[in-house]
Amino acid sequence: MLHREIETMKREELERIQEKKLKRLVRYCYQKIPFYRKLFKENNVEPDDIKRLEDLSKLPFTVKDHLRENYPFGMLAVDMKEVVRVHASSGTTGKPTVVAYTQNDIEWWSNLMARCLATAGATKDDIMHVAYGYGLFTGGLGFHYGGEKLGLTVVPSSVGNTKRQIMLIKDFGATILACTPSYALYISEVAKKEGLDPSSDFKLRLGFFGAEPWSESMRKKIEESLGLKAIDIYGMSELCGPGVSVECEHQNGLHIWEDSFIVEVIDPETGEVLDEGEKGELVFTTLDKEAMPLIRYRTRDISVVTKEECECGRTHARMLRVQGRSDDMLKIRGVNVFPSQIEHVLMGIEGVGESYLIVVDRDILDKLTVKVEMSEKFFNNKKNDVDILKKKIEEELNSALGIKVEVELAEPNTLPRFEGKAKRIVDLRKEKGIF
Repeated sequence: MLHREIETMKREELERIQEKKLKRLVRYCYQKIPFYRKLFKENNVEPDDIKRLEDLSKLPFTVKDHLRENYPFGMLAVDMKEVVRVHASSGTTGKPTVVAYTQNDIEWWSNLMARCLATAGATKDDIMHVAYGYGLFTGGLGFHYGGEKLGLTVVPSSVGNTKRQIMLIKDFGATILACTPSYALYISEVAKKEGLDPSSDFKLRLGFFGAEPWSESMRKKIEESLGLKAIDIYGMSELCGPGVSVECEHQNGLHIWEDSFIVEVIDPETGEVLDEGEKGELVFTTLDKEAMPLIRYRTRDISVVTKEECECGRTHARMLRVQGRSDDMLKIRGVNVFPSQIEHVLMGIEGVGESYLIVVDRDILDKLTVKVEMSEKFFNNKKNDVDILKKKIEEELNSALGIKVEVELAEPNTLPRFEGKAKRIVDLRKEKGIF
């Protein structure tokens, strides 16, 4: 198995590797990146203060605003002539966050992605249909290079033109699908409209889904509709792209490649480092990046980390499915609500379709409305009872969230579809300037 020796080494040996790399990284960042040199001095920290892994907490956090303030290349540790590729976020909320790669970085990232694919069971016999976006977004090229490194046959389809994608998946005999979970459901939906049964007409056996939070209920729905095993994969462009962690065949958390990353979990409000097993915000330190290394980068992703050895024999820490982002969390009448909680409830109710929309507004008090499509099977059933379905959804959401939720049912295929990352939240409070 690819990298099996590294993935199963004793934790003491793994932590020795991390400690050695951490000390090298801190000195490298201090010497090469003016931003970090200034940040260290402002926090009265010097490279020599970092002698053990436990000393990591002495270092300040890096946040997304730091990257934006140093746009485009102020975070580089190398000369621009050593940069062979640049990726960037969409920049829809301001300046994009730019990520640069040396040739060594590309090789490192490709190896991480190959390791992820192999961990879930991909082999050289597989044909992988990549329906993540290519371009400045890291998803498409991350899977592409990782697949080629492992020896898979890669179909670089990117996003859009869904009917053509379905034709290629069927005609090329793709065995692996890589895309966002919301797009996977959309592919299944369109295929059925074209008269196909994806679970029998396609040869898909594995799916790698990420780039947006998704629930166990959605996993089950994807697996049933496409006839494959749905694998959760995690990453973000600032760290490398996809490839930071992935599920193995036991699907009991995502293995974090700790020889390349140090992971911490903090209280998102106070920044305090939490104990193993406590839920909080993930913080990553990159140990092998050359062009743009990051120290204690706050991801805003909420999860739980355990260091217990997995059934598969891997000893690297595992993170549970990301439950949401602290900056996507909705505060409704004093209650914290994650969109993934709503999705989990909806996907488990018979009669609910493929799409939904969360709308938050405020008059005197906050108001949470969830617009939900009915499934075609339910909608076309002469015995359907819309009022009963609406009441059931409201009761289950109210129970799960602890607040009153209003549900609006919509006809099939009337709510927005997403070929990339799903945008399911409309917060009218922000538009009104209430926040």
